[in-house]
Amino acid sequence: MLALLKLLEDGQFHSGEELGAALGVSRAAVWKQLKTLQTELAVPLHSIKGRGYRLAYPMRLLDEAVLNDHAVWPAHVRTTVGSTNAEAMRLLVEKGESPFYVVSEQQTHGRGRRGREWVSPFGQNIYYSLVIPIDGGMRQLEGLSLVVALALLRLVRELGLNSAGLKWPNDLLIGNKKLSGILLELSGDPADLCHVVIGIGLNVNMLPSESEGIGQPWTSLRSELGAPLDRNELILSLNKHLAYYLERQMKGGFSSLREEWEEHHLWQGRLVSLTSGADPIEGVVLGVGSSGAIKLSIDGVERSFSGGELSLRLRDDS
Repeated sequence: MLALLKLLEDGQFHSGEELGAALGVSRAAVWKQLKTLQTELAVPLHSIKGRGYRLAYPMRLLDEAVLNDHAVWPAHVRTTVGSTNAEAMRLLVEKGESPFYVVSEQQTHGRGRRGREWVSPFGQNIYYSLVIPIDGGMRQLEGLSLVVALALLRLVRELGLNSAGLKWPNDLLIGNKKLSGILLELSGDPADLCHVVIGIGLNVNMLPSESEGIGQPWTSLRSELGAPLDRNELILSLNKHLAYYLERQMKGGFSSLREEWEEHHLWQGRLVSLTSGADPIEGVVLGVGSSGAIKLSIDGVERSFSGGELSLRLRDDS
């Protein structure tokens, strides 16, 4: 099916006879593959009698050779996985070597924070997991998701989206719409040698018609810029920014990046509600600490909060 998709990725019409000749199969076999693209991968296709078939919009597939030719880290490209984080963990056990990263055209069980589903349509977005070794103890993990968010912000602002900003602890927003999310998972003993899997979901070319199952406001780079983007180029740029920020994190800890992160926090100084267990906590955002914890002013008293199960929301009247 990928060979067929590569013939169609220009977005132009191709006849069944032409596609069959290129693939060395019959027109009937081409038709079966096209139906599979529609039913199993939910790839939108247009068909016009006398002209043939084309994708509803051009789709540039991920290219492992391109990603490895310009490698910061080795790339592993997949067509479909449950989640790139799970596939990265599997490869880590199998190969025992890092760093490397995994990208996939599709996730069937993509995950966000707090067990939420990450909607992952085929060929539209970036589903990415980077595995790096951590041998400096817990200090190197402090504020790591915030550091990754800074790298994503630099990538997006390079595209001209200067209104993009950060939401604690690890979301990238444009206005009140989510553009990207981050999920970190550990393998090994944090007090000794361990590995961290940095999972990133970035909405690139997804359109509103593909948003079924998303339970919050969202946007994509294509929606904001008005044109589709090449995900290979974006991944190469993401690698460059991640390498830069991770090196700064390893050398100086999150405290060396704290002021930069606060500068781009969209909710700095805003009245928020922090969900921690059954009862929400309300306060004004003061910033973040040297370890990445959120600092709130609650009835005039400064308090800090951190943890993977916390959720921060704006108060409706703020």
